Amino acid sequence: MTFLSATLSRVKPSPTIAVTTKAQELKAAGRDIIGLGAGEPDFDTPQNIKDAAIAAINAGKTKYTAPDGIIELKQAICAKLLRDNELTYVPNQVSIGTGGKQILYNALMATLNPGDEVVIAAPYWVSYPDMVLLAGGEPVVATASSQTNYKLTADQLEAAITPKTKWFIFNSPSNPTGAGYDREELKELTDVLMRHPHVWVMTDDMYEHLMYDDFEFYTPAQIEPALYERTLTCNGVSKAYAMTGWRIGYAAGPKVLIDAMRKIQSQSTSNPCTISQWAAVEALNGPQDFLAENNRTFVRRRDLVVEMLNQIDGMNCPAPEGAFYVYPSIGGLIGKKTADGVVIENDEIFATQLLEHSGVAVVFGAAFGLSPNFRVSYATSDEALKEACTRIQTFCSALV
Repeated sequence: MTFLSATLSRVKPSPTIAVTTKAQELKAAGRDIIGLGAGEPDFDTPQNIKDAAIAAINAGKTKYTAPDGIIELKQAICAKLLRDNELTYVPNQVSIGTGGKQILYNALMATLNPGDEVVIAAPYWVSYPDMVLLAGGEPVVATASSQTNYKLTADQLEAAITPKTKWFIFNSPSNPTGAGYDREELKELTDVLMRHPHVWVMTDDMYEHLMYDDFEFYTPAQIEPALYERTLTCNGVSKAYAMTGWRIGYAAGPKVLIDAMRKIQSQSTSNPCTISQWAAVEALNGPQDFLAENNRTFVRRRDLVVEMLNQIDGMNCPAPEGAFYVYPSIGGLIGKKTADGVVIENDEIFATQLLEHSGVAVVFGAAFGLSPNFRVSYATSDEALKEACTRIQTFCSALV
């Protein structure tokens, strides 16, 4: 009899965290490593947000709060959702967790029963399927095509839904592809969902403010108000506000679901960090002008990476609408060999050999449910990106 839970056999560790950890270990050992695996902006948290945290500490706001967050932050979230998304919520419809991941996990734990299905579009964020499995559900993967820029079509969503479907997880702009759904594309998906009233919608809007080239962001309940009562709109301050380590995510939705999520959180982590909550109040209520400046930097970096990777024979790198990732295909490199005879049979071997030979850490596509691809995070300096892409070009040109 094993001591560990059988549930653990259903899940695997996060590949993105594994890549980042490996890169850090190699750096510590003296290797010249450029890490392009982490989904984390390299910008510092804005000063006004840091000042708000310091003020909270100095004011003694360091005690426990309600399990799912302070009223001031819930009010700020309600104001943000109305301002940015045309969605009206009240504080008892809001849940605040220790990062966006906890919010999604709480919702799945609160709703899934054995045999319940959750539709997930591939390429997907690595944690979606495993969180569904941990919660006792069954992930149903609907694979998007490069011909649609890795965006799910209405027909694909329709085909994936069964009487057992409980949730559809929707992520735009996408991790790992950066692909964003425009209003028409999203309306086609919400039309499908309107035909299946037993299916709830879980949105992951974490990259909402990272949109480029005049691309406009929309969230499902905004496009189709009739979905309001079965939509959990999830977001956080991690990416846009450069607050990954502060660990604040949030969701708004029907009170019955929010109450259930609160119950789970009250018996697991309880409240998110009090100081981080007060910092998040300032993030949402304070100046937003820095977002446009950061996005201009991201656009420059995106264009640099897309141009350099598309110069490689056998690689195709679409230009994404948002986030800070690109997801190039390496279909033309499969079957080639490295100088020491290793055959590039798949994208995991490609990523492993790239790290070994060139010191560039990327995440292989199979981790996101679609191969042969790899993910690059361009949330690092122009100089590092240029050097990394040069190394990738050199590595690929040496394949035979």
